Parts: sequence; structure tokens; C-alpha cells
Amino acid sequence: MNKRDFKDKVYGALSRVTKALSNPHRLEIIDLLAQGPFSVEEIANNTGMSVANASQHLQTLKQARLVRITRNGNFIHYSLAGENVFHAWAALRELGMEYNTDVEKVVTDFRKGHGEIAAVDASALARMLEKNEVILLDVRPEEEYRRGHIHRAISAPVEKLQEQLKHLSKDKMIVAYCRGPFCVYADEAVALLKKKGFHAMRMNEGYPDWALRGLPIEHTTM
Repeated sequence: MNKRDFKDKVYGALSRVTKALSNPHRLEIIDLLAQGPFSVEEIANNTGMSVANASQHLQTLKQARLVRITRNGNFIHYSLAGENVFHAWAALRELGMEYNTDVEKVVTDFRKGHGEIAAVDASALARMLEKNEVILLDVRPEEEYRRGHIHRAISAPVEKLQEQLKHLSKDKMIVAYCRGPFCVYADEAVALLKKKGFHAMRMNEGYPDWALRGLPIEHTTM
């Protein structure tokens, strides 16, 4: 193989990976799978796609070796092929947020619609937790919380948050987090908390970003 053939083949192989990533639905699927394994029906439900459409996108990601499947009897679940897939998605996300002003504008405009939601980054939140300055709420679905969550976080799925308000103190800042910067559960939670008179903000990143940094996490066994 000469040099030209080598370069054509290696860049061609890499382009198949980037092609698999060049679709908004597939990026959303990768963002979701960073939380752990999901069935195609759960993926469809979380992304607003039909099962058939979600299945097609999953097959494209599988062919690019970005996702894998596990079988448990009649049940099939999809997960990221490895930690590096999330690394790549996180890097792409940060690249877009830093250099594409449209991304930042969409996020800013959405949060304005919820009443100017303040945010804190993971590093600052870690310091606040060390000083016991905040109450931390994980507002993702309970199953995702059980798979893994930030140390000392309280499970408060956004759809059940109203029921838990009576157990929360108004004397401390409350920080809500969810799947990542584009997950809206935290925005909805903060909007509700502020409406009820709590001091609240969201974490900019999500649980996978926190874990990626090696910050303290916990798992709940059932």
C-alpha cells in the first residue's frame, strides 16, 4: 500500500464515523445513552421519534461501532460502545458551544423562557458540596439515578418534584442537575423551585460529565 492509498483508506474509515455523528437525532441518542442502556422503545419515547425511526438511527450508530447491544432473554438494550464515545460527543458539544454562536443563543433563549435560570459549573458545585452550602437534586428519572448519581444527591424526578417540596429547606441554595447541558429537566425543576420561593440554580453539565471528571459518585443497588 502506498502513502496515498493509506491516507485514503484511513481517512475514509474515519469519515464513516463522522458521518454517523452528522445527524441531530443520532447525537441526541448518544447523549441519552451516556446515562446507560436503553431499549429502542425507551429511546423512541425519550427522543420523540417513532420506534422504527429510532431503530434505523441505532443501526447506523451500530454499523459505525459507536453503540452496542446486550440481550437479556427477549429484551435488547443499546448502550455506548465505550467511554471514548462519550468523550467524543462531549468534545464535539463543547466545540459547537464555543465556536457556533447559534448553539449558545438557542440555549440562552430557552432558559430566558424559564425566567433567567442561573447555572453553576461542575467544579464550582464540587466546592459548594464540600462546604455543605447546597442541596443537590438529581431530577432525572429514578432508574437513571439508581444507575449512578452525584455523591449526596437526592433523587427528585422532575415529574414528582412538586410532592417533595415540603421536605426541602428554603435556607439553602438548591442545585438541580440532569443528563447534560441540553437536558431540560433541570430548567423545569429550577423554574418550579423559584416559583415556590426557593433559591435555585442548575448545574451546567450533567451526570456523565461529572463522572468523566472523576468527581465523587454513588450507585444505588436495588
